[in-house]
Amino acid sequence: MNPRIVFIGLMALFAIFVAGCEKKDFTKTAAKMHWDRDMCERCKMAISDRKFAVQAVGEDGKLYRFDDIGCLILWQAKERPDLKFKKIWITDAETGEWIDAERALYTMDALTPMGYGFAAYSRKNFPKGKKPLDFAEVKKRIIKIGR
Repeated sequence: MNPRIVFIGLMALFAIFVAGCEKKDFTKTAAKMHWDRDMCERCKMAISDRKFAVQAVGEDGKLYRFDDIGCLILWQAKERPDLKFKKIWITDAETGEWIDAERALYTMDALTPMGYGFAAYSRKNFPKGKKPLDFAEVKKRIIKIGR
């Protein structure tokens, strides 16, 4: 076999391997979820509801997943108060698309996986006639509930 062809083939395999190992920046786009397999960091339940899922990228570079915004907020407050997040993604309760949790608008009357009741919406999908809450208010209310 021609050594040059072998060398080119090995280099191509190496390039594919390196490209496959590239670390994605989840501050720009949410990670792919493995519905019904990925587990909530706090309650350890499988994340299956596509309208209330949450992902957070820690300053440590690790991706954390939750089945309810309440789990994220209480887990951080009680388990990891030292951990700051670079980005928090939540699914829009209308479309299921990933949106920025800190820019989303929330309602507080939803049937959510862990019963905290907060549903997130992009500004264009926010339900008419509802009172919007921002992320800071949702965080304050969940910490007050504290369960």
